Amino acid sequence: MTAIKHALQRDIFTPNDERLLSIVNVCKAGKKKRNCFLCATVTTERPVQVNVVKVKKSDKGDFYKRQTAWALRDLAVVDAKDAVKESPEFDLHFDKVYKWVASSTVEKNTFISCIWKLNQRYLRKKIDFINVSSQLLEESVPSGENQSVAGGDEEAVDEYQELNAREEQDIEIMMEGCEYAIANAEAFAEKLSRELQVLDGANIQSIMASEKQVNILMKLLDEALKEVDQIELKLSSYEEMLQSVKEQMDQISESNHLIHLSNTNNVKLLSEIEFLVNHMDLAKGHIKALQEGDLTSSRGIEACTNAADALLQCMNVALRPGHDMLHAVKQQQQRFSDLREQFARRLASHLNSVFVQQGHDQSSTLAQHSAELTLPNHHPFHRDLLRYAKLMEWLKNTDYGKYEGLTKNYMDYLSRLYEREIKDFFEVAKIKMTGTTREGKKFATLPRKESAVKQETESLHGSSGKLTGSTSSLNKLSVQSSGNRRSQSSSLLDMGNMSASDLDVADRTKFDKIFEQVLSELEPLCLAEQDFISKFFKLQQHQSTSGTTTNEVEEVDGVALSRSHTSGVPQTVSSEKDMIRQMMTKIFRCIEPELNNLIALGDKIDSFNSLYMLVKMSHHVWTAQNVDPASFLSTTLGNVLVTVKRNFDKCISNQMKQMDEVKISKKSKVGILPFVAEFEEFAALAESIFKNAERRGDLDKAYIKLIRAVFDSVEKVANESQKTPRDVVMMENFHHIFATLSRLKISCLEAEKKEAKQKYTDHLQSYVIYSLGQPLEKLNHFFEGVEARVAQGIREEEVSYQLAFNKQELRKVIKEYPGKEVKKGLDNLYKKVDKHLCEEENLLQVVWHSMQDEFIRQYKHFEGLIARCYPGSGITMEFTIQDILDYCSSIAQSH
Repeated sequence: MTAIKHALQRDIFTPNDERLLSIVNVCKAGKKKRNCFLCATVTTERPVQVNVVKVKKSDKGDFYKRQTAWALRDLAVVDAKDAVKESPEFDLHFDKVYKWVASSTVEKNTFISCIWKLNQRYLRKKIDFINVSSQLLEESVPSGENQSVAGGDEEAVDEYQELNAREEQDIEIMMEGCEYAIANAEAFAEKLSRELQVLDGANIQSIMASEKQVNILMKLLDEALKEVDQIELKLSSYEEMLQSVKEQMDQISESNHLIHLSNTNNVKLLSEIEFLVNHMDLAKGHIKALQEGDLTSSRGIEACTNAADALLQCMNVALRPGHDMLHAVKQQQQRFSDLREQFARRLASHLNSVFVQQGHDQSSTLAQHSAELTLPNHHPFHRDLLRYAKLMEWLKNTDYGKYEGLTKNYMDYLSRLYEREIKDFFEVAKIKMTGTTREGKKFATLPRKESAVKQETESLHGSSGKLTGSTSSLNKLSVQSSGNRRSQSSSLLDMGNMSASDLDVADRTKFDKIFEQVLSELEPLCLAEQDFISKFFKLQQHQSTSGTTTNEVEEVDGVALSRSHTSGVPQTVSSEKDMIRQMMTKIFRCIEPELNNLIALGDKIDSFNSLYMLVKMSHHVWTAQNVDPASFLSTTLGNVLVTVKRNFDKCISNQMKQMDEVKISKKSKVGILPFVAEFEEFAALAESIFKNAERRGDLDKAYIKLIRAVFDSVEKVANESQKTPRDVVMMENFHHIFATLSRLKISCLEAEKKEAKQKYTDHLQSYVIYSLGQPLEKLNHFFEGVEARVAQGIREEEVSYQLAFNKQELRKVIKEYPGKEVKKGLDNLYKKVDKHLCEEENLLQVVWHSMQDEFIRQYKHFEGLIARCYPGSGITMEFTIQDILDYCSSIAQSH
């Protein structure tokens, strides 16, 4: 191994200015064994660099080559595998782990020891040595050949030190003093050795000569030890004294701790007492106000309110742990409970008295409102009670049972009061609605009972429910409806010089004003009461945490209504909003039935009143729902709106039913049918009522139903007509319908307007053609035969050779219609048309002009046939177009 080391130093490391310190023969673990050497080297130049070099023997010869080199600073871990058991395996952790197997354990230990020494000397970073014996790292490597090789080198490494300038100078002086220092180095070394021995002997003699001084020194040391013992004794005594002082100080410290603890407890006790006194002490003035305070004056109410708030604060104070076990606290809490119970009873009794007194006081004001359509004002009562609002809130928070009792008593007293006021109010409204007729005056003297009202209204208006409308057109047309049904306005014809239609308009306008006044009086009354309940009973418009209430919109009979639905709560009141609605429902339980009775009366008086009521009620419902969709007013008016909508639908159904049941006279001409005139009246009235109304859609739907029923009924009557030709009935009525729709400009009936115009035009043309066929009957038959021959294929110029249609036959037929006869025939035709047409529609001149045009068209057609079929014959009609115009004009003027 020494020879190999010298060879490696000479061939590989010396050329690179490196010095080999340790070497180990290794092979890679787990593979085919190919030996190589790991060498630990240092550079000879400064700064010193330490490397681990892998040297491998060449395959082609006996020389070695450098394969891989790692810097020692890159070595992280040296793993010897086992610190106890000898093993040749070891790992070096550079950038990756290299596993090696040494040829012997001694070489591995020597190499690892060299690495450890180099790490200690040159590297700041300490390499981790694991599974390495501590003895190996601290002691020398075992003796042997390797020790002399590697150990000497390492000592040279450890002891090597460069000479400084002074040392170099001394060596040079010593060598100059010896002439043969360079020529004979052995002799120079021997001389130095002899001089060293002389110096060693001198040192030994010097030591032996200093024995006396050593004895003196030992004696001084013994004396010093005695002094030390004395000092130790004094220190012991001092320590005993300090120990007693320490015990006394400990006692004083413990005493101070107890004093501090006592002071702390006293401060905390004082804090607790001050807390209880400050938070659970009620002033004498407050106690007196709760026991004897005046609940009638504003100052007394304010004092009671302040005292009640102070009591509530004392009762609701958040006690600290343990306070509730104190006897004084329990006594104070009991005293507060007694005060609360006493004041709650006194407050409830006083408010009940106020409720009762208000009921009596308000009843005395009913007389002055009996003749006027107004409701008494409850604002003064609300103003007086609102002074107690804070006390009611206190009662709600402290004694909910008495709060509920007061709420119930308020509802009972006020419901009876409002019931009297509202029933009297509606009685006045009914009297004003029916007071314009004699029957109405009788009605005004009847007692206020719903059954009597219904019986009287039935005797007034009958049970048929006939559509109300003008009867002037019916009288002129002399058309009777089935079952002796008559309109309401016919019973009003004896009311002076006013016409029936004018009287209807006046009555309806009056009803509209009365109904609007009723709603206008009820709405602020309900809103004011609801606002008062919310403020007085502290039922704000917010949801409680006990449930969730949602408002949904549902449609009943085409009426959109708001409904509140409560989910996740029991059937008791789940929110303050529900409680307000329940209180309002109980207090004003008579409003809905009274409104329904008033609506029924208005419908009995005149079924057209349902139009007014639908518009007014819809507007008020819309206004109420915008304010609060779930309020009592919104819900109640919404329910009544359903009834009004049903009456409106019933009114439409009755009109359609009357159209189906109409019968015409067989002895007189038909003219404008009564339901057509009634539709005109209905549409004109509805357009004036529903102008800018919210429920225009309901009217449009009714229009569609009515107009289709009118069309069908006109067709039915025209088909059944015996006195008046079908075309005349269709023409006149559809002309009237078209004129009505054009005048009213109803957008949803544009298609029906065009249809009515088309039917009118078609039947006008049909009637004209049918009527003109009779005055020139033989001439029409003759030319129809001529056209038939031409249609069979005979040329037009050859028709004159036909025996039945020769020139002589043509002249014979033409002679039968001289101008005088034609004028006579037209005159008869005019009279016949005059008999067929009615005066109301004024279509005679329109029809006559159409007949004139049609007659001229036939005349031109006849002359054309004569010119084509009888050319050059010189045959012409005995009258001209100008004669026809003169005849028609003369006949029209004569009549």
